[in-house]
Amino acid sequence: MGEIVLAAKCTHVPTMLMSEQPGRLEGTRKPAIDGHREIARRAKALGADTIVICDTHWVVNAGFHINANHRFKGLFTSNEFPQFIQDLPYDYQGNAALGDAIAEKATEMGVHTLSHQIDSLELEYGTLVPMRFMSREGEFKVVSIAAWCTVHDHEESRVVGEAIRAAVEASDSKVLLVASGSLSHKIWANRDYAANNGTFTISSEFNRQMDLRVLELWQKGDHATFLKMLKEYADFCCGEGSMHDTAMLYGALGWDGYTAPCEVATEYFPSSGTGQTNVIFPVQ
Repeated sequence: MGEIVLAAKCTHVPTMLMSEQPGRLEGTRKPAIDGHREIARRAKALGADTIVICDTHWVVNAGFHINANHRFKGLFTSNEFPQFIQDLPYDYQGNAALGDAIAEKATEMGVHTLSHQIDSLELEYGTLVPMRFMSREGEFKVVSIAAWCTVHDHEESRVVGEAIRAAVEASDSKVLLVASGSLSHKIWANRDYAANNGTFTISSEFNRQMDLRVLELWQKGDHATFLKMLKEYADFCCGEGSMHDTAMLYGALGWDGYTAPCEVATEYFPSSGTGQTNVIFPVQ
């Protein structure tokens, strides 16, 4: 019988890749990289063989979608930030059976979901950045779920999360579940970026204060309060992908019945105006 052994909310900022390259950003994102690796180490110690990533960089406009190819191999250049991510090599095994099972279960539960094995359907960097660092701790398979959902509501994403858990538990897979996205996500206006040292600053003090409050609630295990504010938080603080990744995460963990205190694996940091962190959600 399978299980979700660990869950996490993770950053995927491109500067993590640049942090490992010579230049002015070298070493600057080491805490974020170390957070990814620590999460993966803990998951591996708990027997994880697959990482299921809810990716807020994969935008979808109808239905829910899962990239469940058998293997992912290629070179990735970001069409959003080609100056930051270019010719990034990747080669990961997929878990097609699990991806198919999640889609089947979600559809059965009333949320139309499609699973795909299409070689030309590439992974997005909300999946590739975490895998870049987490795969150093083990030979994980990967399943990527679209979580930039433009015409969907959080209740549907909650059901997808419930389907993830049900499908995993009916499988023989041990899973690390990752919600890949920021907290607040108000990127600096282009004209203001350089003047505000945008790579290392937050664009809104209101957003920063809200992010810190959310982290406080998570660390206290007061998830019920957080979920009452999820929609407004996502709307007013420009949550990445409308925070559908987070709704999926909570759906898998039991929604407002989840009470475990979370652990911050990477201290909160601003990036390009947004609020970022890595947080461990223990599975009850």
